[in-house]
Amino acid sequence: MTSRERFLAAAYAQKTDRRPIWLMRQAGRYLPEYRALREKHGFLEMVKTPELAAEVTLQPLRRYALDAAILFSDILTIPEALGIPYAFREGGGIAMQGKIENAHDVKKLQPEDVTGRLGYVYDALRLTRAALRDTALLGFCGAPWTLAAYLVQGGSAEGFPRLLALAREDKKTLHLLLEKLAVAAAAHLRAQIAAGADAVQIFDSWAGICPAEDYAENSLRWVKQIIEQLPKGTPVIFFAKGAKDTAALWDSGAQVLGFGSEADLPAIAKSTPQGKAVQGNLGNALLLESPEKTAAAARALLEKMRGIDGYIFNLGHGLLPQTTPETVGALVDAVTHFDVAP
Repeated sequence: MTSRERFLAAAYAQKTDRRPIWLMRQAGRYLPEYRALREKHGFLEMVKTPELAAEVTLQPLRRYALDAAILFSDILTIPEALGIPYAFREGGGIAMQGKIENAHDVKKLQPEDVTGRLGYVYDALRLTRAALRDTALLGFCGAPWTLAAYLVQGGSAEGFPRLLALAREDKKTLHLLLEKLAVAAAAHLRAQIAAGADAVQIFDSWAGICPAEDYAENSLRWVKQIIEQLPKGTPVIFFAKGAKDTAALWDSGAQVLGFGSEADLPAIAKSTPQGKAVQGNLGNALLLESPEKTAAAARALLEKMRGIDGYIFNLGHGLLPQTTPETVGALVDAVTHFDVAP
């Protein structure tokens, strides 16, 4: 099987010759070639320059036998296209250049021409698709709840208290915001698929801060609305980090669910609906161990997932900057050489 065939087969719970693997944040700061580019170009410059974004996307594919490339971009491109740009704070974290405080602020957001403002993303996808032969290409976006966290808070914050306060005190305004974000996200994903993405992932990175009893109303509903607007035949991966009711996540309509390392993936996989698949979920901190320990941890997870057809190997969150290329290489080798025979 080619990498693309292997990835798509696993996404549809079909048998594969080995486990497909890709890694969240596989393009980034742990690679010396990325750091060399970063010395010459700012992060946002690389995201918005199609040739640079394509180059960064392809860098890990030149080193490792990964089955999918995920476009080098950012979930906050959507808020920026809606009129609220973002930047990085000194010392870390996101600073939005504005924030949503009331319904009037929400009404000023115009999702209708989001794709017109995000042409650089689709150009980068087309360049990457042309450079890839037999490897799957993934696009992505942030889930409305996660995007709202940054927009309402005005940037990164522990627990996003302003978002939780809005959810308690003014649900009408919150849902108005979530609806606009869902419209924008669906348009953005459709354009990515048209530009060559074989599959797309929706990141609900802050699912875990939403009270479990409110998650269906404040996140799942809007993710389902996005997925319903996408073309059939393109797998959608939904990654809701820290979500409490994992079984309910299938209500999103996603073909694949990704899980953080806190989840019991083997147990979840055994109750996965027929024809659906799971993705994950090795702890990213394990890659700070020696290459040998990392490889052993990967093999242990693979052993627990033996006999499950719908499985894509990944981490429970993105690669950490301190990870060494040698450890990633040992991980990829462990997965690609693991015998999947019963």
